[in-house]
Amino acid sequence: MTKLTADIQANKALFVTETQATRVVWSLRNEEGDWLSVASSEFEDSEVMPFWSSEADAKVQCADEWAEFQPSELPLDIFLEDWMLTLVEDGVLVGLNWNESLEGVELEPSEVAKLYL
Repeated sequence: MTKLTADIQANKALFVTETQATRVVWSLRNEEGDWLSVASSEFEDSEVMPFWSSEADAKVQCADEWAEFQPSELPLDIFLEDWMLTLVEDGVLVGLNWNESLEGVELEPSEVAKLYL
């Protein structure tokens, strides 16, 4: 059962709390090794890469059009130090702990990194 709710700010806070405790971040990847990124629902002409703080919450999303994807883990330090830089360079936003309705925050990578300071 998912811990994520309609309160997207609470889900964002849960992302930070859980990932600080586990030192792991989850995203979705297909068999070809491609990571999931989707069109932003908030910002025109922007891509978002979603991440979750638990494997179970990421797995909930592996249905319908995302059925080919599976949760894949990233160490938190790699996520913060490498991925945030790459996503900035690529102009990709970061989605944190999207709920079952795919509602959640979309942040600039630099804003995500500041959550851990």
